[in-house]
Amino acid sequence: MNCVELKPGDADPLDRIFHPEHLAIVGVSVQGRGFGSGILMSLREIGFEGTMYPVNARGGEIAGMRIYKSVEEIPARIDFAVIAVPAGVVPDALEACRRKGAAGAEILSAGFSELGTPEGVALEETVRQIAGKGIRVIGPNCFGIYCPRSGLTLLPGPDLSRESGPVAFLAQSGGMAIDFSHIGKWMGVRFSKVVSFGNGADLREVELLNYLGNDPETKVIATYTEGVKDGPAFCDALRRVTKKKPVIVHKGGLSEAGGRAVASHTASLGGNRVIWESVLRQCNAVQVTSLWELAQTSLAFSMLPERIYRGITVAGGGGALGIAASDSAEAFGIQLPLLDPAITDAIMEILPKPGSSARNPIDVANPYVPPHILKEVLLTAAKDDRVDLQILIQLLYHYKSMALFSGCPVKDVTPFRELAAAVGEVVAVTGKPVIVVTPNIKQGIESLDIEEMLREARAAFLSEGVPVFDDLEDALRAINHISQYCARKETLERKHSSSNSF
Repeated sequence: MNCVELKPGDADPLDRIFHPEHLAIVGVSVQGRGFGSGILMSLREIGFEGTMYPVNARGGEIAGMRIYKSVEEIPARIDFAVIAVPAGVVPDALEACRRKGAAGAEILSAGFSELGTPEGVALEETVRQIAGKGIRVIGPNCFGIYCPRSGLTLLPGPDLSRESGPVAFLAQSGGMAIDFSHIGKWMGVRFSKVVSFGNGADLREVELLNYLGNDPETKVIATYTEGVKDGPAFCDALRRVTKKKPVIVHKGGLSEAGGRAVASHTASLGGNRVIWESVLRQCNAVQVTSLWELAQTSLAFSMLPERIYRGITVAGGGGALGIAASDSAEAFGIQLPLLDPAITDAIMEILPKPGSSARNPIDVANPYVPPHILKEVLLTAAKDDRVDLQILIQLLYHYKSMALFSGCPVKDVTPFRELAAAVGEVVAVTGKPVIVVTPNIKQGIESLDIEEMLREARAAFLSEGVPVFDDLEDALRAINHISQYCARKETLERKHSSSNSF
């Protein structure tokens, strides 16, 4: 494996892989819907901006495009190839792509070392040997690459977002890669690059981490790891990259049963939980334990300033919400400081009465407080120097009652657009981030209109640069991940500075 770290500004040959102008798809079929044809149609649908060259020994035509009978027939030097043929003929296809000048290829085909058979292991070794002659390989047994800027997509990903963003994702699991990409589309996580590398015969976590560490499009790196081939190199890469940008790690296979599943999935070793947790902590990686926590943490890192969040306000309608917020915040090492008396008095002048309180948490008494009032509450609370971030809990599902009384659709009576604009203005004026939490306890079939309204509300807040969480505890956990990363980073920088002073 070539793990040379490029210097900032150097051109990287992997750029041709993520942004190819000429793409060969080896293994399309005009009959049925195999992987080759599926990825070709997905690339057309998402709007891949390069030229595609379908390849099948039988020739023919697909979707108005000529099918070339061999890679050699393609009338251009190719940059990248998608290989979706039976495992036994993958080496020949890969070698042909190498000779055609391809910088890399993704092998979607399965049937290699993950089978645990001598034949599968030997076949993967052959792939590795061909890669060593000058073509980089992603896979085998993977879903490939998603790069919104160029229009590359995972299998099957015809409807992923084309909006680029700061988050990169590396995954040994194709399922994790496509699921996270879909979650990100509605949650507000925008991607620079997503790589499903499967068995990792050639390109794996270490080299990809080094690449993304220098990638100007990537500000946050998320990973799903089942096992690594070179532990010391992985740790070195993590230490290097986390000095510049956060790396969020979801490690699969830490239980005994999970380890067995990992071995049959991508032929990797799960590893000891205590060792992994210790290593990740020492390297200042952010460890998460589920796909959802991975997505929520990526959202927070991509939309909130990197800093230690010590004090927050929580505002919402209902005393019990405030109590729960205080308890949860303390569990994550976050304080709800008692607001300055003058600020408390000013907020009480704004809030409806009776039933409200403003010491922090701020109880606004009911879920129907107008956006302009909530805006003034947040603007006033932000004046306290101990407040680093504000959380606004909105029980928007209560507007269903108002909709029933008025006979209007719930999304028409819920002022989420006005509220989103108001919160966006608060952030712009105060310079302090706001997170909106929108719980929903009404999830029956009769409440589908509430779900539609909440999804439109999320989009409205995201358009104002305001992250949205469904659950307060998820939001607090994500904030804590940012704080812990920044605190460890400061400690490591002080130690490094101190050691260099002698």
